[in-house]
This record gives sequence, structure tokens and C-alpha cells, in this order.
Amino acid sequence: MNRASVLPVKFLGWLCASLLTFSALAWVSPPAHAASAAELSADSLAALEQLYAQAPRTRELGDKAVGVLVFPSIIKGGLLVGGERGEGALIRRGQVEGFYSISALSFGFQAGAQQFSYALFFMNEAAMAYLDQSDGWSLGAGPSLVVVDQGYAASITTTTLTQDVYAVPFGEQGLMAGMGLQGSKISRINPN
Repeated sequence: MNRASVLPVKFLGWLCASLLTFSALAWVSPPAHAASAAELSADSLAALEQLYAQAPRTRELGDKAVGVLVFPSIIKGGLLVGGERGEGALIRRGQVEGFYSISALSFGFQAGAQQFSYALFFMNEAAMAYLDQSDGWSLGAGPSLVVVDQGYAASITTTTLTQDVYAVPFGEQGLMAGMGLQGSKISRINPN
């Protein structure tokens, strides 16, 4: 057997195994700095106001929603194997009512790192109840979810709001090929 033909296959296998191990270790390790409840509350409220300033029509979503789950800073990165993680607050009637984390692990053609924010607008009590009753909500399962880009956000009216949950990404920084919510898991947390 020709030794040169075996080397690339072994190298790719080693590279994939190394990336998988590195991603798994980074995934399960605790964050270097967990935000306090006060910091998370302030950051989430500020991020929601930033969204309303950037896309004024999203305020209409906020006015109609029974609750808004805001993740002010989600970090996503990867090279073939990727992960994302962030923490946020549930805001109802202008007050923070709880804290949540979002996390995901992905495989496929991807490279880069990115920081961004998400706001999830819960449009009815049934969707809000599902968030509280599920043991970690996997996005894409449960209530109907629509990801709103900036073009769609500009056309939002009260008559077009027909889904259970609207997800609005905003404040993207960095460069990452691909961004999605499918497969992300949201779990309740209790920061200090």
C-alpha cells in the first residue's frame, strides 16, 4: 500500500477527533465569568432597548408579547465543530422575571467566531407556559417559532403577528459562516 495515500486520511481523522475533543471540553467547561443577576438584568434590559432603537417596528412585537426573553450576548465559534452559549433574562411588563441560558453544539461546514444578541418574543401564554414547563426547551420543538430578519422586522404589523414565538437576532459582531437557532436549548438558571 502506498504510504502517501494513507497519511491524508489519518491526518483528517486526527484533525476531526482533535476538534471534537476541544469543542467538547470547551462546551462543558464553566464560563470564566458568570454574570450576577443584577448584571444580567441590566444587560438584558439595555439590549432590548438597543433592539428597539435599531429596529423600531420590533417595539410593536414587544407591546403585543406576553414576555420577551433577551440574550444580550451569545458567543458562537467553531471550525467544523462549533458551539454557542449565552445567558439572558425574561422580561414581562418591563420587569425581569427569570434567567435563562442558551446553548448549542453543531457539526458541519463552519468557521469563525461571532458575538450576537437574540430576543425571543412570546406572543401568547401557552408559549410562555411551555418555556416554564419544559425541562430545557429545544428551539424547533414545541411552540411555532419564526426567525425575523431586519427586512421582515420592518414589515411587522399587528395583523401579521400569527406565530407563537418570534426570534430576532441583532448586534452581530465578528465573522461566522451561518447563524441559526434550530437545535439550541434554553434552560432556566439561577445566577447569584
